[in-house]
Amino acid sequence: MDMTALLIQLIAGAVGGNIGGLLNKAKNLGPMLNTVLGAGGGVVGGMALGDTLTGLLGNGMAGNSIASLLVGIVVPIVGGMFKKSPASA
Repeated sequence: MDMTALLIQLIAGAVGGNIGGLLNKAKNLGPMLNTVLGAGGGVVGGMALGDTLTGLLGNGMAGNSIASLLVGIVVPIVGGMFKKSPASA
């Protein structure tokens, strides 16, 4: 894996993490944690699903970016499911 692919996975995952945080406002983890979880998910997702989407789209960079973005969105949403709800007074 080259550094360019890793950087794209990190950035796409971080963007996806913040999108995931916006989609899940009730259990948002905050911008910093959304970014970190999304970036980590983006790297793992790019490595795991990048080749599959590359075959479907025919473009290596697009498949890698989309896989990283999608997994980056999902990881903070799943992480938010473990966050306790604020106590209703």
